[in-house]
Amino acid sequence: KYFRLNTHLVYVLREKPQEADGIDSVIVVDNVPQVGPDRLEKLKNVIHKIFSKFGKITNEFYPEADGKTKGYIFLEYSIPSHAHEAVKNADGYKLDKQHTFRVNLFTDFDKYMTISDEWEPPEKQPFKDFGNLRHWLEDPDCRDQYSVIYDSGEKTGIFSNDVKEPIEVEERARWTETYVRWSPKGTYLATFHQRGIALWGGEKFKQIQRFSHQGVQLIDFSPCERYVVTFSPLMDTKDDPQAIIIWDVLTGQKKRGFHCESSAHWPIFKWSPDGKDFSWSPGDNIIAFWVPEDKDIPARVTLMQLPSRNEIRVRNLFNVVDCKLHWQKNGDYLCVKVDRTPKGTQGIVTNFEIFRMREKQVPVDVVEMKEGIIAFAWEPNGSRFAVLHGESPRINASFYHVKSNGKIDLIKMFDKQQANSIFWSPQGQFLVLAGLRSMNGALAFVDTSDCTMMNIAEHYMASDVEWDPTGRFVVTSVSWWSHKVDNAYWLWTFQGRLLQKNNKDRFCQLLWRPRPPSLLSQEQIKAIKKDLKKYSKIFEQKDRLSQSKASKELVDKRRTMMEEYRKYRESAMKMYQEQRPLRLELRGGVDTDDLDSNVDDWEEETIEFFINEEIIPIGDL
Repeated sequence: KYFRLNTHLVYVLREKPQEADGIDSVIVVDNVPQVGPDRLEKLKNVIHKIFSKFGKITNEFYPEADGKTKGYIFLEYSIPSHAHEAVKNADGYKLDKQHTFRVNLFTDFDKYMTISDEWEPPEKQPFKDFGNLRHWLEDPDCRDQYSVIYDSGEKTGIFSNDVKEPIEVEERARWTETYVRWSPKGTYLATFHQRGIALWGGEKFKQIQRFSHQGVQLIDFSPCERYVVTFSPLMDTKDDPQAIIIWDVLTGQKKRGFHCESSAHWPIFKWSPDGKDFSWSPGDNIIAFWVPEDKDIPARVTLMQLPSRNEIRVRNLFNVVDCKLHWQKNGDYLCVKVDRTPKGTQGIVTNFEIFRMREKQVPVDVVEMKEGIIAFAWEPNGSRFAVLHGESPRINASFYHVKSNGKIDLIKMFDKQQANSIFWSPQGQFLVLAGLRSMNGALAFVDTSDCTMMNIAEHYMASDVEWDPTGRFVVTSVSWWSHKVDNAYWLWTFQGRLLQKNNKDRFCQLLWRPRPPSLLSQEQIKAIKKDLKKYSKIFEQKDRLSQSKASKELVDKRRTMMEEYRKYRESAMKMYQEQRPLRLELRGGVDTDDLDSNVDDWEEETIEFFINEEIIPIGDL
């Protein structure tokens, strides 16, 4: 009872009447249609339907002149927070082609009236120079970087990848409290803390920005790196939504907060490539969504253009259990994985509905599979996709090619694979089929151009596979977060040749640093590929130098040691000669420096002489 009374008291105090309540709950809606008495009731119903979503409306006032409404109205809510919600969500609402609402708080008019007519320039903020934020791209050997968390999260290091061994760039203790994330173009490293997120960058990884979000657990960047989204389950309140917050990376300002009950489908927001609005497609401002069946209305997949909201393609689906949407990296294709239960049959059949986004009217092709689907993945920069299907031990890996003539061909199927995950190279063509965790880390390196197995290997109990941005190297690792022994990360070539085994005590996470898109045009890239033989000679020469680097380093090391010894010997001899007069004085003029010299001229002489003899009887034995 005591708790209930106190809770009620807190609510009453929060909602206690204020002196300005009469106007704090009032909003002014402008650009409302001007109508006569015959259409006024219909207009009121439309307005009430739109604005009652934000709270209880207690009073409405429609000013009139010459028998018509004036084009603006006053609405009063029961509490100020509902008025604030209406302003936030209804301002800019498009009623029809001629009328777009402008919504303001009534109290804002006093604020706007007191604004000075004289413009005052803002104070000039000091410029913070964080150095070259893309300095790692200037490495003459084009080595990529990666982050490593180990010692059960106590240490975080940044390393440059080298065929011989990793080169440490930066290492700090307790740099993050959970894990780290790179921004999409590799400019920033995000670290997690109880109070929020910190961004680091530049040559020495200086702190660039901080975002205060208590208990933050998840983070997501926009592709252009202008915005970052954070999630925390601790800070959400009814009046001030901040479970999810969108931040401006450059200024550190909070753009908007959202309510969120669960983070099960993270990231919740998908961004268009230019970062201007939300979108599902990675290549265009197109959002794809599906709606389940409702009685006699079939399920349907819709492709919608933003911001026009034009539906460019609708696909009806029947007997649908579930749908999953898979975009190809460039947005050239969309695969809708549809799990169906056809009438008259038992079990689930899976259809892959392939939408050709670059063709007129977006044609759709279908691939049907009657086995259970384990994994699906598009080739990042191509028109192939891979599917794992079946049940252990008979897991099949199938490779398909979406051809330009409207057909989808099965290129190859490998049966009896120990795999539950597909990892395409960022450049396409090559992939790794991995049996992670329960499948003991079985690895198959595949070239999909001719569907050959380049190598079959194993990294026992591997939990993660990470390709480098260039597609030349791939890392397999056993994370301490999932397995408490054998924690390490191994470096392989894209063909499956093992280069390194890096054991780190309680190793947790490895993430490659992404690279921004190339500044070269497609024509320049084609020219380079055409003249690749000319460049390959230079690369081969550098590779030979790299192979002899170890012996060169050893010779240089020995030369340095010899030079240091020579300098030390000279200084010692100089001191020895300076102390000669002191030695002669201490030894009464006897020169002991030459006592051990001319050993070869010495003659050896043996002298024997009798000292003493004593006989002691010991009795009869």
